[in-house]
Amino acid sequence: MLARHTLLKASSKAAAAPSGARNMATLREIELRLKSVRNIQKITQDFFGVQSMKVVASTKLAKAQRAMQAGKQYGIANAEVFAHTPSDAPASNKLFIVISSDKGLCGGIHSAVSKATRRAINNAEDSPLVGLHPGTATETIDPESPIMVIGDKSKAQLQRTVGNNLRMTFNQIGRDIPTFADAAGVADLIVKSGVKYDSVVLVYNKFVSAISYEAAAMEVKGEQGLRESNAFKAYENEDDATKDLAEFSLANAIFAALTESHACEQSSRRNAMDNASKNAGEMIGTLQMQYNRGRQAAITNELVDIITGASAL
Repeated sequence: MLARHTLLKASSKAAAAPSGARNMATLREIELRLKSVRNIQKITQDFFGVQSMKVVASTKLAKAQRAMQAGKQYGIANAEVFAHTPSDAPASNKLFIVISSDKGLCGGIHSAVSKATRRAINNAEDSPLVGLHPGTATETIDPESPIMVIGDKSKAQLQRTVGNNLRMTFNQIGRDIPTFADAAGVADLIVKSGVKYDSVVLVYNKFVSAISYEAAAMEVKGEQGLRESNAFKAYENEDDATKDLAEFSLANAIFAALTESHACEQSSRRNAMDNASKNAGEMIGTLQMQYNRGRQAAITNELVDIITGASAL
């Protein structure tokens, strides 16, 4: 019994870590961490001549910027039409369409539009709707306003806070450069959804430069808003023509917002890959120095043990 207790006590002492090793990573742990960080760096940088994600993102950004310039023309045409057809009655019933995407690894692109939508729904002071129509007071938004989301990323974020407002979501839109056919398909489904609205508010990311973007909003009048405009009543239009114009204007606005958001996404992804490469390089340098110091300390301790043992003889 005494021998068993002595053996158990000895084994527990052998298994216990030295007091100086508390909160210190072993050389093996540092080596595994270095290997993991180097694997991440291989993904974000050129490795043995293989094209990196950063280079791919830069190429896609150039294409997205060209598509954005073409898509902006649709938005400019829409803005000119609505600038000359102001509605006398306020559009109290608004439908929010959030422009996002299905892909990640692109910084805060998705959270920016999600936060902007929540601020608009909550009538916050920094709502993207503030200053949308210069010279007019900002309208109060109904907290129960319907929301539609393009992209799975923002859908998951908004589901947690304003899930009851979601009416329809879209995915697989704009996986490559968005086309007008994509926007027209979305507009057609929105019109056929049965959701009642006086105007549509598009929340999207506005391209500022290759390294920055900001959440913005664009409002498009619905069919009823066009009919109530005194400037629009000056023309003799049939009901079908007004309905077609409203749907076409919505498709134009969605296309302009999709192309600009896509350019922002590619820009943010390129910057994210660049930052990831730099951070991985800095982390590798820090871990390598920590590993070298640990090995040097281990070698020094072994030399001290050898010299101490030799001098004892």
